[in-house]
Amino acid sequence: MFKQLHSAARQVGQIVVGKDQQVRLALTCLLAGGHLLIDDVPGVGKTTLAHALALTLGLQFNRVQFTSDLLPADVAGISVYEREKNGFVFHPGPIFTQVLLADEINRATPKTQSGLLEAMEERQVTADGVTRALPEPFFVIATQNPAHQIGTFPLPESQLDRFLMCLSLGYPDASAERALLMGEDRRAMLKTLQPVMRPEELLDAQRSLRAIHASGPLIDYLQALAQESRSGKLFAEGLSPRATLALLQAARAWAALEGRDHVIPEDIQTLLVPVCAHRLRPLKAAIGGGSASRDLVLQLQKSVPV
Repeated sequence: MFKQLHSAARQVGQIVVGKDQQVRLALTCLLAGGHLLIDDVPGVGKTTLAHALALTLGLQFNRVQFTSDLLPADVAGISVYEREKNGFVFHPGPIFTQVLLADEINRATPKTQSGLLEAMEERQVTADGVTRALPEPFFVIATQNPAHQIGTFPLPESQLDRFLMCLSLGYPDASAERALLMGEDRRAMLKTLQPVMRPEELLDAQRSLRAIHASGPLIDYLQALAQESRSGKLFAEGLSPRATLALLQAARAWAALEGRDHVIPEDIQTLLVPVCAHRLRPLKAAIGGGSASRDLVLQLQKSVPV
């Protein structure tokens, strides 16, 4: 089944050119059962990546364009009175799917953003006092524009903590951009994508991660990283237990894609920035000359011996 995920990575890489590492990280996030936040400027392929992943993995896909006037009911659904049934009937919203693309999530108000919290954590939606389970697997792939752009509402820490990973695609290099300019239109190519696996196979792959071994010394290393983040030297608050669990689960998924039945320290180091940087808020004293959370997480990594 992991060979099928390698085939998925190759197929998505034909659509999102020159971003093999980001594609592999996105697949790792989905294999680990997490949600993905893609933070970058408009026009670099965030939406295309999300759509290509859903099509390649054979998953139902819905897209919601988040705007300032979007309401929670527009995402979760609403009950409408129907005269024929003499009562209210619930009409499911676009969240009832396997992959929900929350496009430009930080353009919606905090009230609408918070409407996703229950779905992302519990895989369910409560409306009108009734709790309804979401399809399995269920993933949220959200994109957001840089916070300095007009009309954005920063995601609160509680919302950011629900995302297993945060990635940035960045601009393509010269050869990749030339391939885009001279090649076929990527939106047209999306229509030709064929699933390389079924949702049931993806669920089986997720369950099989429990068999990926994490040794005692590796757990010691993971705990040392968490304790150092909580020391108050670099960050206002350290990594939460949910963050350490997420890092270990992502490392298991990365190890499985590498063809190993055990996690090694290099897996933790590879995933430390995408899993942890968006969860950590730098101390003003540590920011210095404008260092970002990413740079401080790399500094954290160097300060903790393996």
